[in-house]
Amino acid sequence: MKNTTVLVTGGTGFVAIHTIAQLLQQGYTVKTTLRSPDKKGVVLQALEGTDTTGLSFHFADLTLDEGWQEATLGCDYVLHVASPFPAQDPEDENDLIIPARDGALRVLKAARDAGVKRVVLTSSFAAVGYSKNIAGHVFTEEDWTDVSAPLPAYIKSKTVAERAAWDFIQNQGNGMELSVINPVGIFGPVLGNISSASLDIAVTGIMKGTTSMSGNFTMGVVDVRDVADIHIKAMMHPDAAGERFLANSDGVMSFYDVAELIRKERPGLSGNIALMTPTPEEYYKQMSSKKAETVLGWKPRSREEAILASVDSVTKNVNL
Repeated sequence: MKNTTVLVTGGTGFVAIHTIAQLLQQGYTVKTTLRSPDKKGVVLQALEGTDTTGLSFHFADLTLDEGWQEATLGCDYVLHVASPFPAQDPEDENDLIIPARDGALRVLKAARDAGVKRVVLTSSFAAVGYSKNIAGHVFTEEDWTDVSAPLPAYIKSKTVAERAAWDFIQNQGNGMELSVINPVGIFGPVLGNISSASLDIAVTGIMKGTTSMSGNFTMGVVDVRDVADIHIKAMMHPDAAGERFLANSDGVMSFYDVAELIRKERPGLSGNIALMTPTPEEYYKQMSSKKAETVLGWKPRSREEAILASVDSVTKNVNL
């Protein structure tokens, strides 16, 4: 396994840092990309306690061609997990859609030219779950978001980027394999100071009281450790080539559900949590990760464990 080299893009990302840690612990040689050298310390701090002798840093930006050839050179696999998640939608949706699409294509082209065997692309449930609003519908990998519908730019960007990746593999891939992971809201333990947007809003925000309402929506929940694991499984499993995998634990939650879970399981931390009105039942989407569990042997943690791992990390790292 130590003769296998893996590139993980965007090393300061929440999924990326956990993926890097697991790869290093399993004996892989790991490359990761950063946009600037001053981010190296962030990664090394997050990996404290992990042997990083097998890790090297390369500097590349998804909006530029420079650096990607060197980053992919000598790699057996590429895990393209880097992608922007904006705090708010841009005025022009193309400001997000075009960089997401072109960044994915930039990585795929460099990987193909470097002779990489397989790329695992991190897409999102955003590319799956905004096509139907049918009572009782269970979303699976067969579903695709309808980009012609009026949707936030982030949701469109993930869908357009994934579609472009599959088109590239079919028409220009030259035999390189692609697998895609479509995770829901990602939670779990924080390494160093590297967090996720989902965690910041739905855990830290609730604990601080700044997220004070449970809107008319729910979110799937998955633990970041399981997201890293499913990427590595999809990288190595022969049956993962040409497939997409929905990554969700066991159901969905509203902000109200998260708040009530914290009150029940961590009552000492509930002082700032707002009293919320429950989200109506009609907004509880159904989704299935059966394919990942069956094909890859993936066994995710429960949504409660993922949320509480976030809570415990936030308690250590944030002044509430």
